Amino acid sequence: MFAFEYISNDDALASLVKQYEQASLLVLDTEFVRTRTYYAHLGLIQAYDGKTLALIDPVAIKDLSSFWSLLTNENIIKVLHSCSEDLEVFAHYGDCQPKPLFDSQIAASLAGMGHGLGYAKLVEQCLGIELDKGESRTDWMKRPLSDAQLQYAANDVSYLYQIYPQILQKLTEQNRLDWLYEEGERITQGRLSGVDPDEAYLKVKNAFQLTRPQLAILKVMAAWRLEKAVNRNLALGFVVKDHALIALAKKAPTSLAELNQLNDLTDQEKRFHGKDLLKVIANADMDNPPEEVDVIALKSGYKSSFKLIKACLTDISEQQSVPLEFIGSKRLIHQFLVWLFEGKQGDKPLILQGWRGALVGNKLDSIAFDGE
Repeated sequence: MFAFEYISNDDALASLVKQYEQASLLVLDTEFVRTRTYYAHLGLIQAYDGKTLALIDPVAIKDLSSFWSLLTNENIIKVLHSCSEDLEVFAHYGDCQPKPLFDSQIAASLAGMGHGLGYAKLVEQCLGIELDKGESRTDWMKRPLSDAQLQYAANDVSYLYQIYPQILQKLTEQNRLDWLYEEGERITQGRLSGVDPDEAYLKVKNAFQLTRPQLAILKVMAAWRLEKAVNRNLALGFVVKDHALIALAKKAPTSLAELNQLNDLTDQEKRFHGKDLLKVIANADMDNPPEEVDVIALKSGYKSSFKLIKACLTDISEQQSVPLEFIGSKRLIHQFLVWLFEGKQGDKPLILQGWRGALVGNKLDSIAFDGE
Protein backbone atom coordinates (compact mmCIF):
# COMPACT_ATOMS: atom_id res chain seq x y z
CA MET A 1 0.00 0.00 0.00
CA PHE A 2 1.35 3.39 -0.99
CA ALA A 3 0.37 6.63 0.71
CA PHE A 4 -0.98 9.31 -1.60
CA GLU A 5 -2.65 12.70 -1.59
CA TYR A 6 -5.91 13.12 -3.47
CA ILE A 7 -5.86 16.53 -5.14
CA SER A 8 -9.36 17.82 -5.91
CA ASN A 9 -9.28 21.60 -5.48
CA ASP A 10 -7.31 24.61 -6.74
CA ASP A 11 -5.50 25.36 -3.48
CA ALA A 12 -4.22 21.80 -3.09
CA LEU A 13 -3.07 21.79 -6.72
CA ALA A 14 -1.25 25.11 -6.33
CA SER A 15 0.63 23.81 -3.28
CA LEU A 16 1.51 20.57 -5.08
CA VAL A 17 2.78 22.35 -8.19
CA LYS A 18 4.94 24.65 -6.06
CA GLN A 19 6.59 21.57 -4.54
CA TYR A 20 6.96 19.75 -7.85
CA GLU A 21 8.66 22.79 -9.40
CA GLN A 22 11.65 22.03 -7.17
CA ALA A 23 11.87 18.39 -8.26
CA SER A 24 14.43 17.00 -10.68
CA LEU A 25 12.21 14.03 -11.58
CA LEU A 26 8.49 13.54 -11.97
CA VAL A 27 6.91 10.15 -12.66
CA LEU A 28 3.57 10.47 -14.47
CA ASP A 29 0.64 8.37 -15.60
CA THR A 30 -2.94 9.03 -16.66
CA GLU A 31 -6.17 7.09 -16.43
CA PHE A 32 -8.83 7.74 -19.03
CA VAL A 33 -11.88 6.31 -20.73
CA ARG A 34 -12.01 5.98 -24.51
CA THR A 35 -14.58 3.79 -26.21
CA ARG A 36 -16.53 5.67 -28.91
CA THR A 37 -14.86 9.06 -28.59
CA TYR A 38 -12.28 10.88 -30.71
CA TYR A 39 -10.64 12.31 -27.60
CA ALA A 40 -10.10 10.36 -24.41
CA HIS A 41 -12.06 11.39 -21.31
CA LEU A 42 -9.38 12.16 -18.72
CA GLY A 43 -10.28 10.60 -15.37
CA LEU A 44 -7.12 10.87 -13.25
CA ILE A 45 -3.52 12.08 -13.33
CA GLN A 46 -0.90 10.35 -11.18
CA ALA A 47 2.35 12.12 -10.30
CA TYR A 48 5.25 11.28 -7.96
CA ASP A 49 8.47 13.18 -7.30
CA GLY A 50 9.79 10.74 -4.69
CA LYS A 51 8.29 12.76 -1.85
CA THR A 52 4.60 13.25 -2.59
CA LEU A 53 2.53 10.82 -4.60
CA ALA A 54 -0.48 12.74 -5.88
CA LEU A 55 -3.67 11.60 -7.55
CA ILE A 56 -5.03 14.66 -9.32
CA ASP A 57 -8.74 14.78 -10.13
CA PRO A 58 -9.28 16.53 -13.48
CA VAL A 59 -13.03 16.10 -13.15
CA ALA A 60 -13.10 18.23 -9.99
CA ILE A 61 -10.37 20.71 -11.03
CA LYS A 62 -11.25 22.62 -14.18
CA ASP A 63 -8.04 24.65 -14.55
CA LEU A 64 -4.93 22.48 -14.67
CA SER A 65 -2.74 25.04 -16.43
CA SER A 66 -0.28 25.26 -13.53
CA PHE A 67 0.20 21.50 -13.62
CA TRP A 68 0.64 21.43 -17.40
CA SER A 69 3.45 23.97 -17.04
CA LEU A 70 5.45 21.31 -15.20
CA LEU A 71 5.52 19.17 -18.32
CA THR A 72 7.42 21.81 -20.30
CA ASN A 73 9.82 22.63 -17.46
CA GLU A 74 13.08 21.30 -18.88
CA ASN A 75 14.67 21.13 -15.42
CA ILE A 76 12.34 18.24 -14.55
CA ILE A 77 12.72 14.82 -16.19
CA LYS A 78 9.31 13.33 -16.96
CA VAL A 79 9.16 9.53 -16.61
CA LEU A 80 6.29 7.59 -18.22
CA HIS A 81 5.80 4.09 -19.59
CA SER A 82 4.64 3.42 -23.16
CA CYS A 83 3.27 6.91 -23.24
CA SER A 84 1.78 7.44 -26.72
CA GLU A 85 -1.79 7.67 -25.37
CA ASP A 86 -0.66 9.85 -22.47
CA LEU A 87 0.92 12.20 -25.02
CA GLU A 88 -2.44 12.47 -26.79
CA VAL A 89 -4.06 13.39 -23.47
CA PHE A 90 -1.41 16.05 -22.76
CA ALA A 91 -1.79 17.52 -26.24
CA HIS A 92 -5.58 17.75 -26.06
CA TYR A 93 -6.08 18.87 -22.47
CA GLY A 94 -2.84 20.76 -21.79
CA ASP A 95 -1.72 21.81 -25.28
CA CYS A 96 1.74 20.63 -24.25
CA GLN A 97 4.22 17.77 -24.48
CA PRO A 98 6.63 16.57 -21.79
CA LYS A 99 10.28 17.53 -22.17
CA PRO A 100 12.70 15.96 -21.40
CA LEU A 101 10.87 12.64 -21.71
CA PHE A 102 12.04 9.30 -20.31
CA ASP A 103 9.79 6.55 -21.65
CA SER A 104 10.65 3.45 -19.65
CA GLN A 105 9.45 1.06 -22.36
CA ILE A 106 11.79 2.64 -24.93
CA ALA A 107 14.54 2.85 -22.30
CA ALA A 108 14.25 -0.86 -21.49
CA SER A 109 14.49 -1.69 -25.17
CA LEU A 110 17.61 0.42 -25.66
CA ALA A 111 19.13 -1.08 -22.52
CA GLY A 112 18.74 -4.60 -23.88
CA MET A 113 16.08 -5.64 -21.37
CA GLY A 114 13.53 -6.62 -24.00
CA HIS A 115 11.56 -4.93 -26.75
CA GLY A 116 8.05 -3.61 -26.15
CA LEU A 117 7.86 -4.71 -22.53
CA GLY A 118 4.50 -4.09 -20.92
CA TYR A 119 4.41 -2.30 -17.59
CA ALA A 120 3.52 -5.42 -15.57
CA LYS A 121 6.30 -7.40 -17.19
CA LEU A 122 8.83 -4.64 -16.52
CA VAL A 123 7.80 -4.43 -12.85
CA GLU A 124 8.14 -8.18 -12.49
CA GLN A 125 11.55 -8.17 -14.20
CA CYS A 126 12.97 -5.27 -12.19
CA LEU A 127 11.25 -5.64 -8.81
CA GLY A 128 10.07 -9.24 -8.71
CA ILE A 129 6.50 -8.09 -8.07
CA GLU A 130 3.48 -9.52 -9.89
CA LEU A 131 0.91 -6.78 -10.42
CA ASP A 132 -2.82 -7.11 -9.97
CA LYS A 133 -4.38 -5.52 -13.07
CA GLY A 134 -7.93 -5.89 -11.80
CA GLU A 135 -8.74 -2.20 -12.16
CA SER A 136 -7.23 -1.72 -15.63
CA ARG A 137 -10.67 -1.74 -17.32
CA THR A 138 -12.44 0.33 -14.72
CA ASP A 139 -14.60 3.44 -15.28
CA TRP A 140 -12.26 6.29 -14.34
CA MET A 141 -14.96 8.92 -14.85
CA LYS A 142 -17.20 7.56 -12.12
CA ARG A 143 -17.14 9.42 -8.80
CA PRO A 144 -16.27 8.71 -6.10
CA LEU A 145 -13.39 6.48 -7.14
CA SER A 146 -13.06 3.37 -4.99
CA ASP A 147 -10.13 2.66 -2.68
CA ALA A 148 -9.10 -0.16 -5.01
CA GLN A 149 -9.05 2.21 -7.99
CA LEU A 150 -7.01 4.81 -6.14
CA GLN A 151 -4.48 2.28 -4.87
CA TYR A 152 -4.15 0.77 -8.33
CA ALA A 153 -3.45 4.22 -9.77
CA ALA A 154 -0.93 5.02 -7.03
CA ASN A 155 0.90 1.74 -7.60
CA ASP A 156 1.63 2.60 -11.22
CA VAL A 157 3.77 5.65 -10.49
CA SER A 158 5.27 4.29 -7.27
CA TYR A 159 6.66 1.17 -8.93
CA LEU A 160 7.85 3.14 -11.95
CA TYR A 161 9.76 5.46 -9.61
CA GLN A 162 11.54 2.40 -8.17
CA ILE A 163 12.30 1.00 -11.63
CA TYR A 164 13.72 4.23 -13.04
CA PRO A 165 17.19 4.09 -11.34
CA GLN A 166 17.81 0.55 -12.61
CA ILE A 167 17.13 1.41 -16.24
CA LEU A 168 18.95 4.73 -15.92
CA GLN A 169 22.07 2.95 -14.69
CA LYS A 170 22.00 0.47 -17.59
CA LEU A 171 21.59 3.24 -20.17
CA THR A 172 24.33 5.33 -18.60
CA GLU A 173 26.75 2.41 -18.54
CA GLN A 174 26.02 1.74 -22.23
CA ASN A 175 26.25 5.44 -23.19
CA ARG A 176 22.72 5.34 -24.55
CA LEU A 177 20.97 7.92 -22.41
CA ASP A 178 21.20 10.50 -25.21
CA TRP A 179 19.53 7.98 -27.52
CA LEU A 180 16.59 7.79 -25.15
CA TYR A 181 16.06 11.54 -24.94
CA GLU A 182 16.39 11.75 -28.73
CA GLU A 183 13.54 9.24 -28.99
CA GLY A 184 11.55 11.26 -26.47
CA GLU A 185 11.80 14.35 -28.67
CA ARG A 186 10.89 12.36 -31.76
CA ILE A 187 7.71 10.80 -30.41
CA THR A 188 6.40 14.16 -29.17
CA GLN A 189 6.98 16.02 -32.46
CA GLY A 190 3.89 17.20 -34.33
CA ARG A 191 1.39 16.18 -31.66
CA LEU A 192 0.22 19.72 -31.00
CA SER A 193 -0.65 20.48 -34.63
CA GLY A 194 -3.31 17.78 -34.98
CA VAL A 195 -4.39 16.09 -38.20
CA ASP A 196 -4.47 18.19 -41.37
CA PRO A 197 -8.00 17.78 -42.84
CA ASP A 198 -6.56 17.97 -46.36
CA GLU A 199 -4.43 14.91 -45.66
CA ALA A 200 -7.01 12.88 -43.73
CA TYR A 201 -7.83 10.86 -46.87
CA LEU A 202 -4.32 9.40 -46.86
CA LYS A 203 -5.15 7.58 -43.62
CA VAL A 204 -8.26 5.91 -45.05
CA LYS A 205 -7.62 2.19 -45.48
CA ASN A 206 -7.31 1.09 -49.12
CA ALA A 207 -7.14 4.62 -50.51
CA PHE A 208 -4.49 3.28 -52.90
CA GLN A 209 -7.26 1.45 -54.79
CA LEU A 210 -8.79 4.68 -56.05
CA THR A 211 -8.26 6.67 -59.21
CA ARG A 212 -7.48 10.38 -59.08
CA PRO A 213 -11.14 11.48 -59.56
CA GLN A 214 -12.19 9.02 -56.87
CA LEU A 215 -9.48 10.37 -54.56
CA ALA A 216 -10.86 13.88 -55.06
CA ILE A 217 -14.15 12.62 -53.63
CA LEU A 218 -12.47 10.71 -50.84
CA LYS A 219 -10.44 13.80 -49.90
CA VAL A 220 -13.47 16.00 -49.21
CA MET A 221 -15.34 13.19 -47.45
CA ALA A 222 -12.40 12.38 -45.17
CA ALA A 223 -12.04 16.07 -44.24
CA TRP A 224 -15.79 16.25 -43.55
CA ARG A 225 -15.64 13.11 -41.40
CA LEU A 226 -12.70 14.44 -39.39
CA GLU A 227 -14.55 17.71 -38.69
CA LYS A 228 -17.65 15.79 -37.58
CA ALA A 229 -15.59 13.51 -35.36
CA VAL A 230 -13.74 16.36 -33.65
CA ASN A 231 -16.82 18.55 -33.18
CA ARG A 232 -18.93 15.71 -31.78
CA ASN A 233 -16.01 13.94 -30.06
CA LEU A 234 -16.73 10.70 -31.85
CA ALA A 235 -14.23 8.13 -33.05
CA LEU A 236 -13.89 8.34 -36.85
CA GLY A 237 -15.41 4.90 -37.33
CA PHE A 238 -18.53 5.95 -35.45
CA VAL A 239 -19.20 8.71 -37.97
CA VAL A 240 -18.67 6.72 -41.19
CA LYS A 241 -16.39 3.71 -41.53
CA ASP A 242 -13.42 3.60 -43.89
CA HIS A 243 -14.83 0.96 -46.23
CA ALA A 244 -18.01 3.04 -46.63
CA LEU A 245 -15.96 6.09 -47.70
CA ILE A 246 -14.13 3.96 -50.25
CA ALA A 247 -17.45 2.67 -51.65
CA LEU A 248 -18.85 6.20 -51.86
CA ALA A 249 -15.75 7.45 -53.65
CA LYS A 250 -16.02 4.64 -56.19
CA LYS A 251 -19.77 5.00 -56.85
CA ALA A 252 -20.03 8.80 -56.46
CA PRO A 253 -23.82 8.80 -55.89
CA THR A 254 -25.72 11.94 -56.87
CA SER A 255 -29.05 11.13 -55.20
CA LEU A 256 -30.35 9.56 -52.02
CA ALA A 257 -31.76 6.72 -54.09
CA GLU A 258 -28.29 5.89 -55.41
CA LEU A 259 -26.69 6.32 -52.00
CA ASN A 260 -29.26 4.07 -50.33
CA GLN A 261 -28.37 1.26 -52.71
CA LEU A 262 -24.85 1.04 -51.30
CA ASN A 263 -24.57 -1.94 -48.98
CA ASP A 264 -21.31 -0.64 -47.51
CA LEU A 265 -23.16 2.07 -45.57
CA THR A 266 -25.23 1.13 -42.54
CA ASP A 267 -28.84 2.26 -42.34
CA GLN A 268 -27.81 4.62 -39.55
CA GLU A 269 -25.04 6.19 -41.67
CA LYS A 270 -27.48 6.67 -44.53
CA ARG A 271 -30.14 8.18 -42.27
CA PHE A 272 -27.85 10.51 -40.30
CA HIS A 273 -25.36 11.54 -42.97
CA GLY A 274 -26.86 10.75 -46.38
CA LYS A 275 -27.78 14.30 -47.38
CA ASP A 276 -24.54 15.76 -46.02
CA LEU A 277 -22.48 13.20 -47.89
CA LEU A 278 -24.20 14.02 -51.18
CA LYS A 279 -23.41 17.72 -50.69
CA VAL A 280 -19.79 16.94 -49.84
CA ILE A 281 -19.37 14.69 -52.87
CA ALA A 282 -20.86 17.38 -55.12
CA ASN A 283 -18.23 19.85 -53.84
CA ALA A 284 -15.23 17.66 -54.69
CA ASP A 285 -12.61 19.50 -56.72
CA MET A 286 -12.57 17.30 -59.81
CA ASP A 287 -10.37 19.77 -61.69
CA ASN A 288 -7.49 19.36 -59.24
CA PRO A 289 -7.60 15.77 -57.98
CA PRO A 290 -4.85 14.41 -55.71
CA GLU A 291 -2.08 12.29 -57.13
CA GLU A 292 -2.71 8.56 -56.96
CA VAL A 293 -1.56 6.91 -53.76
CA ASP A 294 1.53 5.02 -54.90
CA VAL A 295 2.01 1.70 -53.11
CA ILE A 296 5.67 0.96 -53.69
CA ALA A 297 5.36 -2.31 -51.79
CA LEU A 298 3.59 -3.72 -54.86
CA LYS A 299 6.43 -2.82 -57.22
CA SER A 300 8.98 -5.31 -58.48
CA GLY A 301 12.24 -5.15 -56.58
CA TYR A 302 10.62 -4.06 -53.33
CA LYS A 303 10.73 -7.44 -51.58
CA SER A 304 14.33 -8.17 -52.56
CA SER A 305 15.48 -4.70 -51.47
CA PHE A 306 13.55 -5.06 -48.24
CA LYS A 307 15.30 -8.36 -47.48
CA LEU A 308 18.74 -6.87 -48.12
CA ILE A 309 18.06 -3.94 -45.78
CA LYS A 310 16.62 -6.20 -43.09
CA ALA A 311 19.65 -8.51 -43.27
CA CYS A 312 22.03 -5.58 -42.90
CA LEU A 313 20.10 -4.12 -39.97
CA THR A 314 19.87 -7.55 -38.34
CA ASP A 315 23.67 -7.74 -38.29
CA ILE A 316 23.88 -4.26 -36.73
CA SER A 317 21.16 -5.19 -34.23
CA GLU A 318 23.05 -8.28 -33.09
CA GLN A 319 26.39 -6.48 -32.88
CA GLN A 320 24.94 -3.58 -30.86
CA SER A 321 22.39 -5.57 -28.80
CA VAL A 322 19.58 -3.30 -29.95
CA PRO A 323 16.30 -5.01 -30.93
CA LEU A 324 15.80 -5.08 -34.70
CA GLU A 325 12.20 -3.90 -34.26
CA PHE A 326 13.56 -0.74 -32.69
CA ILE A 327 16.49 0.10 -34.94
CA GLY A 328 14.74 -0.89 -38.16
CA SER A 329 11.10 -1.93 -37.92
CA LYS A 330 9.09 -2.78 -41.03
CA ARG A 331 7.75 0.77 -41.05
CA LEU A 332 11.22 2.30 -40.91
CA ILE A 333 12.56 0.03 -43.65
CA HIS A 334 9.55 0.95 -45.80
CA GLN A 335 10.22 4.64 -45.14
CA PHE A 336 13.81 4.16 -46.28
CA LEU A 337 12.68 2.42 -49.49
CA VAL A 338 10.21 5.21 -50.27
CA TRP A 339 13.09 7.69 -49.92
CA LEU A 340 15.23 5.62 -52.30
CA PHE A 341 12.39 5.28 -54.80
CA GLU A 342 11.85 9.04 -54.81
CA GLY A 343 15.49 9.66 -55.64
CA LYS A 344 16.56 10.50 -52.09
CA GLN A 345 14.49 13.68 -52.13
CA GLY A 346 13.31 15.32 -48.92
CA ASP A 347 14.33 14.58 -45.36
CA LYS A 348 16.53 11.58 -44.67
CA PRO A 349 14.62 8.56 -43.38
CA LEU A 350 14.78 7.88 -39.66
CA ILE A 351 17.15 4.93 -40.14
CA LEU A 352 19.81 7.43 -41.26
CA GLN A 353 19.17 10.02 -38.53
CA GLY A 354 20.51 10.47 -35.02
CA TRP A 355 21.73 7.44 -33.09
CA ARG A 356 20.35 5.07 -35.73
CA GLY A 357 22.32 6.88 -38.42
CA ALA A 358 25.48 6.66 -36.31
CA LEU A 359 25.06 2.88 -36.04
CA VAL A 360 24.08 2.31 -39.66
CA GLY A 361 26.73 4.64 -41.12
CA ASN A 362 27.22 3.93 -44.85
CA LYS A 363 26.24 0.27 -44.65
CA LEU A 364 23.10 0.84 -46.75
CA ASP A 365 24.79 2.92 -49.45
CA SER A 366 25.01 0.04 -51.92
CA ILE A 367 21.25 -0.68 -51.82
CA ALA A 368 19.24 0.72 -54.71
CA PHE A 369 15.51 0.49 -55.50
CA ASP A 370 14.04 1.80 -58.73
CA GLY A 371 10.70 0.02 -58.51
CA GLU A 372 10.70 -0.97 -62.16
